[in-house]
Amino acid sequence: MEQTELERVIEAILFAAGEPVETERIALATQTDPDEIEQAAKALMDRLSFERRGLRIIRLENAYQMCSSSEMSAYITKALETRKPPKLSASQLETLTIIAYYQPATKAYVEQIRGVDSSYSVGALLNKHLIEECGRLNVPGRPIIYRTTPDFLRTFGLSSLDELPEIEKMQFGKRELSEEEARQDSAQAVNTFEEVTEK
Repeated sequence: MEQTELERVIEAILFAAGEPVETERIALATQTDPDEIEQAAKALMDRLSFERRGLRIIRLENAYQMCSSSEMSAYITKALETRKPPKLSASQLETLTIIAYYQPATKAYVEQIRGVDSSYSVGALLNKHLIEECGRLNVPGRPIIYRTTPDFLRTFGLSSLDELPEIEKMQFGKRELSEEEARQDSAQAVNTFEEVTEK
């Protein structure tokens, strides 16, 4: 299949799907090598951006999704009377930051870093589809472990978790961190994460 035709097929699939579609799935449907899908998708992304079209294609790790251009958000809001998603509270942002950087993570691990109960924040992030359950830890009590979702990447304009800025992570078990050190490291992570949300 020629690249121009492949671009048209990818565009149609992503438009019809309305959600992320994995590269392998598109390759299977088109009987094309995944590398060719990557090249065609990149060309389509560049063309839509260069022509300043109302639609964009974004990459979410190993998948692609069609969405509206951020430049059109004001018009979309007025036309569809949609509201901006509610902002995250400080505790929710802190919890999300920890899960994003330390995933997969349990609620107990989040609370170990934050030093306070995080049940409400974890529940709120689950309801906003920014995190999801991804199994249970193989220890007594089998606590649930959490990770971020494709919605998290899309919301914060990231293609993958590799785009999160580097931070100096806490190393539990190697040296006991003082309460002040733990607070400083947690604050550093939140401040770094806030920089990403403001992009």
